[in-house]
Amino acid sequence: MIEFFEKRKWLSWIIVFLIASLIFYLSSLSFKGYHVFSLNSVFYHFLAFFWFAFFLIAALLKGRKRFLAAVLIALAYAVSDEFHQLFVPFRNFSISDILTDSAGIFLAGFAYALSLQYSNNS
Repeated sequence: MIEFFEKRKWLSWIIVFLIASLIFYLSSLSFKGYHVFSLNSVFYHFLAFFWFAFFLIAALLKGRKRFLAAVLIALAYAVSDEFHQLFVPFRNFSISDILTDSAGIFLAGFAYALSLQYSNNS
């Protein structure tokens, strides 16, 4: 599956931009009476940034430097997403969301690297 997206980088970029747009849109919504912690929020943040990072790595991958760049770009997007929420009514900047996003990003990087190693050994 990874080879499919690496060979069709244009498709990986489309998916990256779609996920980034969805994250931005959902971050723009106001949730009055929204409580700080919920499992749905954790699940959303983790999965959204897992897939964002996964396809970003596929779009950029050409060696270790670009792998690291993809992870750093995903982390920067996670921080900018929280910064953006400072300007949305009833939303706030949340370190716990950034940590959840980061867990998804790092797991995506680990899964990607593991699958590359597995495919190289086959």
